[in-house]
Amino acid sequence: MKKTLFLVAICLLVAGSVSAQGYYYGPRHARRPPPRSQYDDFYKVRVGVTGGLSIANTVNAYNENYSTGAITGFNAGLFMDIPLIYPLSFAPEVLYSQKGYAAVTPDGDFTQRSNYIDVPLLAKFHLSPTFNFLIGPQVSFPVSTTNSYNTGFVVTDEHYYNTYGNGTILDGVVGVSFDLSRDVELRARYTIDLQQNPQNASYGGDYRNQVWQIGLGFKFE
Repeated sequence: MKKTLFLVAICLLVAGSVSAQGYYYGPRHARRPPPRSQYDDFYKVRVGVTGGLSIANTVNAYNENYSTGAITGFNAGLFMDIPLIYPLSFAPEVLYSQKGYAAVTPDGDFTQRSNYIDVPLLAKFHLSPTFNFLIGPQVSFPVSTTNSYNTGFVVTDEHYYNTYGNGTILDGVVGVSFDLSRDVELRARYTIDLQQNPQNASYGGDYRNQVWQIGLGFKFE
């Protein structure tokens, strides 16, 4: 009987010691998971929508009778970010884009505004957690063109809907993007035709569209 009481007393002392430790040191908290690494986000396929401002003009206008000026338009479409191996990903896009130029001629002012479906196929380099560099080719498909003539007395518009046959144009693209947040990016890029553009060639000379674009992209998983 004495042995039994002795064992019970020892058990009570041990239990009281454990309880006291919990009282003085506080309850144990669950360990927090480590913060998510930028590499975890990198290896996720993202899709998104984009839109912004375009400032378009032409280059290589070999005609002494007039000079060209820029016009403004817009661009909008869809894009993807497909990770390959850090820091490189593949960034294809499909964009509706307005291009063209303005010209001062001996007969008056001329403005050409063309609508395209652009398909950039870009390599995207993630140079830092928030800064990216993009470069690659782009295939452009002309949709429609409006030529406006202003003689100072009469304004005449002519509309065309890809009547140039196979008018597909190969472009070059270089740009940057800044991640404002995990789901929003600021985009800026420069696009130029790598071959003579049939939309402009009928007016004489070797014309190539060049476009500066700036806009926002909104990404989704």
